[in-house]
Amino acid sequence: MINPNYYPWGYDGDNGPDQWHINYPFAKGRRQSPIEINNKDVHYDSSLLPWFASYDPGAAKTILNNGKTCRVVFDDSFDRSVLRGGPLPGVYRLRQLHFHWGSSDDHGSEHVVNGVRYAGELHLLHWNPKYSNYLDAKRRPDGVAVLAIFLQVGETPKPEMKRILEEINAIKTKGKNAPFPNFDPSILFPKSHDYWTYHGSVTTPPCEECVTWIILREPIIVSSDQMAKLRSLSKNAENEPNHPLVDNWRPTQPRYYRMVSASFL
Repeated sequence: MINPNYYPWGYDGDNGPDQWHINYPFAKGRRQSPIEINNKDVHYDSSLLPWFASYDPGAAKTILNNGKTCRVVFDDSFDRSVLRGGPLPGVYRLRQLHFHWGSSDDHGSEHVVNGVRYAGELHLLHWNPKYSNYLDAKRRPDGVAVLAIFLQVGETPKPEMKRILEEINAIKTKGKNAPFPNFDPSILFPKSHDYWTYHGSVTTPPCEECVTWIILREPIIVSSDQMAKLRSLSKNAENEPNHPLVDNWRPTQPRYYRMVSASFL
């Protein structure tokens, strides 16, 4: 297992997605993420079940800026916040959520739907507790489940995003973190639970091909100001020049022969 901290990576020309495969060979695999979802390639699967999340607000621990994203970390030492159903073979434990966003409102999501790139994408990352820990789960094809929710800029922003964005000032620079107690991320879900699903990878190095993706069809609405708040983060530490943390998304990868299934017609 390659330690992703050993070989620095990022989203710039010199260390960006086009270069990742040099140190992280998984990145050239045939089950990589994100992908473009096109209606013509999607098949409706009537056997797909609804998914359910039961999250314990007490599991939320900290919010942090790691120079790559804004992340909220949860206690995953037992099955207190879990995702189940849908395409999943069992219960998966919530470990963290994080965001991907652009340098302007017209791009920023990782997955693309029928040619549309959204302003951002929220990932809720879960792992399969039949394995001994998260690192072990990342080595297994059924080890990880990511629930992905698109962020769309609109007139009626979701007030629930406020809680995360209020903390941005406390984590302006890389390496900062702040307590983030008592938060239930299911308040961020859109009304519809319709989803697409396929098998892919983590979208950051080492890009292991361990992920069952559940991508929600309905985006959540955010304001332009809320997106600007994410862009106010710095990808450098406090004592370094300020470089805005923007465009932390990986371009779409070839789908090859993978099936993308929809829970809806």
